[in-house]
Amino acid sequence: MKRPPLAWGVASKTRPGEKESGDRYVVTVQEDGALLAVEDGLGHGAEAARAADLAMRAVERYAAEPLNEIVKRSHQSLLPTRGVALSLARWDARDRIVTWIGVGNVEGVLLQADGGAAPTKHRLILRGGVVGVRLPSLVASSLVVGETGLLVLATDGIAGEFDSGLDLSGQPEPMANRILATHARNTDDATVLVARLEG
Repeated sequence: MKRPPLAWGVASKTRPGEKESGDRYVVTVQEDGALLAVEDGLGHGAEAARAADLAMRAVERYAAEPLNEIVKRSHQSLLPTRGVALSLARWDARDRIVTWIGVGNVEGVLLQADGGAAPTKHRLILRGGVVGVRLPSLVASSLVVGETGLLVLATDGIAGEFDSGLDLSGQPEPMANRILATHARNTDDATVLVARLEG
């Protein structure tokens, strides 16, 4: 039996005083890889949750398409809403390549071992704009991952420096829980998705 191309975990919380979160995530295992997405509906509360739900459904529906197309299709489905920030990453386990794209402020960090004392850290280049409101020009980028890779996607409810002290040998779910417990803001919804990239 073939093992999944990644191990992943997620942790999230709703802004205090709200009944539902405006953050969503998608992990879709595909042949020889996976698609990962984190969406953050603008603001908080019911309208943010509605926008994030629509984005989640669009990402799931068009998961097999190129990342730029997924973002464009999500944009079309979100036009009647306040919109979302959206970051997507596709893991190609066969060729060991991560391709990713971000619109808005869902941060992405990729750590990988390179033989040095500390892992190499790459940050997703985020494009200004809002999916469903104002779409920027879309440019996805790709990185080759060596033997070990760790991908983290986090909404802006997770404070900066959340990626300090990440351990390539750690398990994704405890790591996501620790990031949430340590770095979540009390003024917003917060979601963090951690994936160990395997093959």
